[in-house]
Amino acid sequence: MNARELARDAHLRRWQNTLRERIAHVHAVEPTRRCGRLTRAAGLVLEAVGLRLPVGAGCLIELPVHDASREPATAEAEVVGFGGDRLFLMPQTEVAGLLPGARVFPMEPAADGPLPSQRHNGKRLPVGEALLGRVVDAAGRPLDDFGPLGMTDSASLASVPINPLGRAPIESVLDVGVRAINSLLTVGRGQRMGLFAGSGVGKSVLLGMMARFTQAEVIVVGLIGERGREVKDFIENILGPDGLARSVVVAAPADVSPLLRLQGAAYATTLAEYFRDQGKDVLLIMDSLTRYAMAQREIALAIGEPPATKGYPPSVFAKLPALVERAGNGPDGGGSITAFYTVLTEGDDQQDPIADSARAILDGHIVLSRQLAESGHYPAIDIEQSISRAMAALIDDAQFDTVRRFKQMLSRYQRNRDLINVGAYAPGTDPMLDQAIELYPRLEGFLQQGMRERASYPDAVQQLRGLFH
Repeated sequence: MNARELARDAHLRRWQNTLRERIAHVHAVEPTRRCGRLTRAAGLVLEAVGLRLPVGAGCLIELPVHDASREPATAEAEVVGFGGDRLFLMPQTEVAGLLPGARVFPMEPAADGPLPSQRHNGKRLPVGEALLGRVVDAAGRPLDDFGPLGMTDSASLASVPINPLGRAPIESVLDVGVRAINSLLTVGRGQRMGLFAGSGVGKSVLLGMMARFTQAEVIVVGLIGERGREVKDFIENILGPDGLARSVVVAAPADVSPLLRLQGAAYATTLAEYFRDQGKDVLLIMDSLTRYAMAQREIALAIGEPPATKGYPPSVFAKLPALVERAGNGPDGGGSITAFYTVLTEGDDQQDPIADSARAILDGHIVLSRQLAESGHYPAIDIEQSISRAMAALIDDAQFDTVRRFKQMLSRYQRNRDLINVGAYAPGTDPMLDQAIELYPRLEGFLQQGMRERASYPDAVQQLRGLFH
């Protein structure tokens, strides 16, 4: 090889080495990320410019870090609205120390061009058999001490509505283990019931009884907006180990972001839908629907939606049926979701706007009475104000007549209670009232039940008939 060829090879090797070094430098550089900037923070809402994202998309907001050796800190947020080129964000985590002009990064590819991204189809969270017996937060992260979740699938929080003509009818009885409900307010598989109660009248205890005693293959419990202490108390003392073994508990307590409270309710419903699609009969217990509405009110008012009835914006009353309608029966031959939603009545006002709206979209309601609770009558179910709209299709005529007679006797006594107590009623004046007075101690005893006592559906019906024979 002559000198000219040697020089050419050396020159080629030098350029190859230089090119490899440059390629290594390129690979070492962090990829360019599109970002926006925060321009305003007012109350619960942050405003950002420079990004084009759909409503519901996730973002990461850069937080200041005082230690240069640490990784940059970020806070998660979600797009809840937009105005012109401004995005309205609501943080899901703490944003203490947030600075003006902080960078905002999308958690998924941003949309480019004239049309929005078609890839955003809702947040996906873990679902599957591995969640049975577990307690998770609204983002699907474990809250218990049993380690990470096992092999799970994932499902979108935004589900496709079921064709109403494709749903199986409510035609089989669901045994909830509570005598008053089984006999007088019979519930069917796939029914959606409301539990209307003020504070301190035994609502959580009744929910725990139904969770332990109901004949369902899977139980999904959504604790939305409750006190943190109540979450642990419900799981350990009210639900118990037997109830938890076949349950999934989603907890979004009152101290988390309103976005996470909304997401917790949607996640609990998504889990119930997953098990229903597997052909299982699911019991969904959500405590409470009112806290869900309050979370939506916080978000809607923060982004400027005008308030309506009692400060609730119109979007609240659109969100409620969208959530509730996801429960119920699936297609014929499939699974079912029987749902119990608690509704808090402020000052025991049954005409509260959320209570009134929930009553209209549910398949029945069970009202708990403070007066009964204060007199030591548990469960404090007010039979006169409660109703199961699917009951007529579930029971025969003989039982329906017995239920009607029970309510007539109870109502006749309650309307004349004051006269009876002061001795102003003369026996023999009203034969039906005389019969009601004679039966009342047995009627009252029939409606009461210990929290660890189970009353099956056949036993409850038999005891009801025995009251009048």
